[in-house]
Amino acid sequence: MANENVENILLKSTSITQSELSTLFQTENDAGVKIGDHLSASDLTTADELLMALCKAMHVDFIKDIPINDITVDLVRNIPINYAKNHEILPYKEENGVVRILISNPLNYKVLDDLRAIFNKPTKALVTTSSRVQDAINKVYEKSTAALEGLDDLEDEDYDLDEPITDLLQAGDDEAPVIKLVNTLLFRAVKEKASDIHVEPYERDMVVRFRIDGILYDIFKPPKKLQNAITSRIKVMGNLNIAEKRLPQDGRIPLKLAGKDIDIRLSSVPTAFGERLVMRLQDRSNVILELEQLGFSQELMGTLGELLQKTYGIILVTGPTGSGKSTTLYASLMKINSIDKNIITVEDPVEQRIHGIGQIQANSKIGLTFANGLRAILRQDPDIVMIGEIRDLETAEIAINASLTGHLVLSTIHTNDSAGAFPRLIDMGCEPFLIASSLLGVMAQRLIRVLCPHCKEQHTPTDSELATLEVRRDQVPNGVIYRAVGCGQCNQKGYIGRTNIAELLLVTEDIRQLIMQRKDGGTIKKYATDRGMRTLRHDGIRKVLAGITTVEELISNSQTDD
Repeated sequence: MANENVENILLKSTSITQSELSTLFQTENDAGVKIGDHLSASDLTTADELLMALCKAMHVDFIKDIPINDITVDLVRNIPINYAKNHEILPYKEENGVVRILISNPLNYKVLDDLRAIFNKPTKALVTTSSRVQDAINKVYEKSTAALEGLDDLEDEDYDLDEPITDLLQAGDDEAPVIKLVNTLLFRAVKEKASDIHVEPYERDMVVRFRIDGILYDIFKPPKKLQNAITSRIKVMGNLNIAEKRLPQDGRIPLKLAGKDIDIRLSSVPTAFGERLVMRLQDRSNVILELEQLGFSQELMGTLGELLQKTYGIILVTGPTGSGKSTTLYASLMKINSIDKNIITVEDPVEQRIHGIGQIQANSKIGLTFANGLRAILRQDPDIVMIGEIRDLETAEIAINASLTGHLVLSTIHTNDSAGAFPRLIDMGCEPFLIASSLLGVMAQRLIRVLCPHCKEQHTPTDSELATLEVRRDQVPNGVIYRAVGCGQCNQKGYIGRTNIAELLLVTEDIRQLIMQRKDGGTIKKYATDRGMRTLRHDGIRKVLAGITTVEELISNSQTDD
């Protein structure tokens, strides 16, 4: 093996620098042979073999298979994850008063000295490849509760805010307490599966809140004196202008946390007491769910499946922000995606990437609106088109024209129920006869929390609950429903995850006549329910009776059907 190849492999598989290698290759081992000549003369073909031979020449231990479960999380509590990743080190175990340190660079004596000072014990290197150290760091810190327990300590930490904010932000990884605080908050949000992080300033304090399963929880109240530092740190991460505090700004923070690819959409708005930040977290490593996994009833699934097989027309999904509309559209596209179909989308933003589908990112700043993107899509010979949202008349008209010229169009619109989509489109300026001739169906949906299976508790429904469920006592399965309690598995919340409740309104010939007569949503909904449409409320009632959710969730996420 040529000396040059030896160097390349070591540079690629470890964090050894070129200068360290040059010095190393001039060093002689016990037999008086230069280490570089020894490695070059060896018949070694892999990074493991080469690194093992190097360790043997340097009298350092090498490890190939790292037993992650044997690593005690207590050892990493005082080691920030960024420090561990940058230096590719991880405390492995303590034996006979010596702390063994996983490391990819056996020449990094300074880091070993730093850890010796942190542990106040002797340290010994245990060498492995860069990729194995990084993988071990991700897994150990993911299971470690160190980051989750550190927030209360941060509030009492002695912050030095007399320095200029630029110095604070340019400090080394995790050297600045505010950087550590923000990293900890992000780690905890990912760990607790939060969908949003709110940083809210008030007159005398500030509050950090997480939205978990649709509900906001107070998480942490940093000292007011940290407000500017925290805000600036987050804005720097999102590439926002930290000097501009009077105008709203939008940014994006791509992160890799605990082995997950997280995409964060950052929004900053000025308030009376400072800038208010909201971060929406999107886990890009999540697998797109199938329609069957979203909680739809069998009859709705069958009807929706038939609509998705149509060759032209519009299918709309309605609901407020955070009701799972995008997830439903992605699952629908996955169901009909095949090699013989050309599927193109225009979204803002592209939340999940699907192989085999052309996805366009809308960008109003450069003029790439939903309408402009949709026009371009129609010149790409599509079979199926997905529009992130119908927001205006221009987009609606192009979508209708696309459906009438032989394309299946999927999109979302903001209305409270399925029947409300028709007057909403008319209010935008669409002609009723075009709406009636192009729409195939409208599905409204909400997300409701699912009871924790470990602690949910049976109880006999009260008369008030029976009235809410619109059933007699003898119609309740086994005479009991369930309520939330709270345990360690669900962080005392009583719920784990969410599921759908939905209603699907098919546009029949009779419904078309009502649309063309400009009837209101209530009239159209009553007509549909009289002919068998199951409403959001009724779907929720079925899930309460099945023990999936509670009466409280039903009441907060649906209205009575008058």
